[in-house]
Amino acid sequence: MTTHFASSNRLIRIAVTVLTATLLSAQSAGPEFPNPGKVGMSRDQQRQLGLQAAAQVYKQMPVLPDNSPETQYIRGLGQKLVATIPQQYSWPFEFHVIAQKEINAFALPGGPMFINIGTITAAANEAQLAGVMAHEMSHVIMQHSAKQASKAETTGLLAGLAGAVLGATTGGLVGQLGQMGIQMGAQGMMLKYSRADESQADAVGAIILYKAGYNPQAMADFFQTLESQNKGAPPQWLSDHPDPGNRSQAIEQEIRNWPPENYQTTSAAFEKVRQDATTVKAYTGQEIAAGAQSGQWAALNQKNGAVFNPSGATAVNTSAPAPGSPASPAPTTPTVPAVSLRKVEPSQKLVTADLGRMKISHPDNWPVQMPKQQGYSLTIAPPAGVAGSAVGYGVVINGVSPSSGQSMTIDQLTAKLVEDMESSGGVHSVGKSQTVTINGVQGRSVAMQSQSPFLNPSGQPQLERDWMVTVPQRDGSVIFMVFVAPEAEFSLFQPTYDAMLKSVQF
Repeated sequence: MTTHFASSNRLIRIAVTVLTATLLSAQSAGPEFPNPGKVGMSRDQQRQLGLQAAAQVYKQMPVLPDNSPETQYIRGLGQKLVATIPQQYSWPFEFHVIAQKEINAFALPGGPMFINIGTITAAANEAQLAGVMAHEMSHVIMQHSAKQASKAETTGLLAGLAGAVLGATTGGLVGQLGQMGIQMGAQGMMLKYSRADESQADAVGAIILYKAGYNPQAMADFFQTLESQNKGAPPQWLSDHPDPGNRSQAIEQEIRNWPPENYQTTSAAFEKVRQDATTVKAYTGQEIAAGAQSGQWAALNQKNGAVFNPSGATAVNTSAPAPGSPASPAPTTPTVPAVSLRKVEPSQKLVTADLGRMKISHPDNWPVQMPKQQGYSLTIAPPAGVAGSAVGYGVVINGVSPSSGQSMTIDQLTAKLVEDMESSGGVHSVGKSQTVTINGVQGRSVAMQSQSPFLNPSGQPQLERDWMVTVPQRDGSVIFMVFVAPEAEFSLFQPTYDAMLKSVQF
């Protein structure tokens, strides 16, 4: 289902305070994220440098294509972690996998992040892998690279930024990154952090893990394993990330007074991907260094379809504003090859997401993607079931309310939502509104159809079922959920969608 709805009707406005804001406020329970503080570089400037550096990684290292099981899994896990970060501190994180045997991971300014295949196979469980990723994401959140540059260095760096963006030589970009403590070698990016940076990344990473449902201690456990197994020659990750000292004890102290949780340790998806990762052709650092000099990896990546595309690198993109928003753009429905059912089928294990105004259970392999800004929709979907900003499998959630001073019934608001969706083009209802009870509240159910963003197995366009359920709230607003799947496959997902609806609590 494309989430780009266009409408000029102003009767309905986005209920920002009803759903979007309350979804974000749900993150306030337990530990709070620290304010990164002031940095001499703007977010756009950091983002531009990070993207330039990430493009160089694709030239100097073997990167797995977007459709590889490892990349799809890492992006799903990454988005699960991103969903815990308050909007004002978050970045447009992108997740990539490098076919390197050694254990390493790094995140660049602005959000591009790379995980070695060796890190996936070295992690004992999903919580440990999530710990490495959360730690790296924390360096980005706290803007450690940007803070390393002094005011004088930042001035010089920014002076050359335009040239780098317009295609300056690699040497010029390397020089700029070097001022931020980032070195680019034939084996990729090497970020040099201080022990204070490491302590802070541990602390913030622990918050991310906790809010994502993992035991923060798993992060320290993985680092301890690295140290014990590599006494003679520590992996690149430990070389670039100096041990701040008493890492495990510091994390234990950090989490001591946090509310207890039922932590998740691993998942069937992790075990499957970890096994698959052992069969992937991977290279040593020496092999990668030699291949970088000959241009081997740029050619191999191009051949395998591993092309750096920052606009589409994130598996689950933020959807456009919901119906009725004056900012809603015209609909666009990408048409992409069919996705196999095994990549989108829901797990039998359901986990509960606390969205503030509501709670809902969802398959543990379908991550929650928080809205990127007010008015935008929240999605719960398998990473492989999302194409650009269009959701082909999963659930889209948002809220609307009447304009100030107006009162509308649930039937009127539901009809208005359907009208707005139909007027945006490509969506039409296929039946009348039906009464449905959700957690003791009478709502409405409407079946609609549109074109799926995914082609069918024969390579032909196919119809999509968009099942919308609207539920009235005491303040006169309405929360609506749209459950999506191709028409021919919708019955396979219906039991999961029914279970999700049954789990809803307001």
